[in-house]
Amino acid sequence: EEFDENVFRQEVQHFLRCGFRHIYIFGTAGEGYAVDTQNFLKIVEAFYEETRQPDVHPQVGIIGLSTQNVLERIEVAHRAGFRMFQISLPCWGALNDREVLRFFREVCGAYPDSKFLHYNLQRSKRLLGAEDYRIIADLVPNLVATKNTSPNVSFAAELMRNVPELQHYFGETVFPVAYLHGECSLLSSFAPMFPSSTQKLFNLVRAKRVEDSLFLQRDYLSAVWAVIAPMMQQERMDGAYDKVIVRLGGFPMPLRLLSPYESIPAEIYLECKQILEEKFCSWMG
Repeated sequence: EEFDENVFRQEVQHFLRCGFRHIYIFGTAGEGYAVDTQNFLKIVEAFYEETRQPDVHPQVGIIGLSTQNVLERIEVAHRAGFRMFQISLPCWGALNDREVLRFFREVCGAYPDSKFLHYNLQRSKRLLGAEDYRIIADLVPNLVATKNTSPNVSFAAELMRNVPELQHYFGETVFPVAYLHGECSLLSSFAPMFPSSTQKLFNLVRAKRVEDSLFLQRDYLSAVWAVIAPMMQQERMDGAYDKVIVRLGGFPMPLRLLSPYESIPAEIYLECKQILEEKFCSWMG
């Protein structure tokens, strides 16, 4: 239940060495919903120090139950030096259209010198569509991006058509097809396990080598699903799976989650590790 600063700093440097330059903290997998204010401050400060490099683009995720909760945490990270934030809608109750717009105008409007990405997920009880984003983008100029992990290709295509000025981030299941509709980005859930293959997929898609990218996507996802199958038999918070994925990639990530959420048992991790080493070791690195 305490912040292990040394391991955290090593982890940031590990992913920078892997070639990743756009990294963030405190998403769902990063337990942004569970960390207390004191540790939030410590982690933000450590993250800022570890990412103070010209070619690194850090981002701080903010999860809260109210506009004031969100603004308080943005202020902490803003004072530390960050200017790019990932926000999600308050999730105690689903917001109506007027409340959604008020949230974005009050949060993004409070920091006109900063840029914001909206994490669009069902946990917030309100999933935004292309028409919603069209209204918001016209009124909130520093909302610059969205993150959508839905596997729905039609949903992604509609976002690309209707709000192309926002930079949309999609998961591995959608990114290659979404890119056919215009420039978009990859939000990779599995890069910690397969960093080089993830970068290869990203570069093939950007080069518009459609056939090559789709075949690689097929093999990539087949490997992912096979390796993580043992831990998908019981539903847990996202971070439980992601900690295993990071550890499978070679970084000694602790598996525990903050209370009250359950982590993946060590024996399940070892089962996944065995599948990876026996069948897909060539994908690692």
